[in-house]
Amino acid sequence: MEQTEEMQVGKVTHYFAKIGVAVIEVTAGSIKSGDEVHIKGHTTDFRQKVDSMQVEHEKVEMAEPGLSIGMRMEKPVRANDAVYKLI
Repeated sequence: MEQTEEMQVGKVTHYFAKIGVAVIEVTAGSIKSGDEVHIKGHTTDFRQKVDSMQVEHEKVEMAEPGLSIGMRMEKPVRANDAVYKLI
């Protein structure tokens, strides 16, 4: 099994259950399309690839600290779940 390092890059601030989209506040590092992220919280623990991200309904390729992005989730998440990037 390969060793994967994770770095916390943000946290979930809101989740729209009907459309399966999380709002993630980026607090460190960056998130790019194609990155693999690990969402972790009290009841949440899964990994997924970043397919697309949006800022104010505009598609973006990369998000840096200070931005809040919308990202489609494969499973439900909750506010305050931590978002880690696999590096």
